[in-house]
Amino acid sequence: MKPATAAKKLGVYLPATPQDFQDGVVTRSELNEFQANPPAWLQELRSNGPHPRPVVAAKLGVSIAGLARGGVTEALTTEQIEAIKQDRPEWLEKERATQAEVRKEAVRLKEKNAERDARS
Repeated sequence: MKPATAAKKLGVYLPATPQDFQDGVVTRSELNEFQANPPAWLQELRSNGPHPRPVVAAKLGVSIAGLARGGVTEALTTEQIEAIKQDRPEWLEKERATQAEVRKEAVRLKEKNAERDARS
């Protein structure tokens, strides 16, 4: 698979990976090995970053679109993410509230569909 696909599956930011990873092709067995026994560089990226936007969004409890609305468009390190959490900017609080509403609505729709299916 392409390095970008492998990086996405591993949850890491591709430009921060070693050059040989970026230039090569990752087989399914290599990917499985990375997941089962991550090398030092992968462990370092996972713990300290820089993290790709989906990981940043998850760590902040917001959507990827919420990150963009908040002005966060680049990969962030764990330290930068923690700083944002500490600062608690207005956009973060707003996006977390929005995300909570989205989750509530998803649960409501799931329950509604389950009731409808039960009646059928």
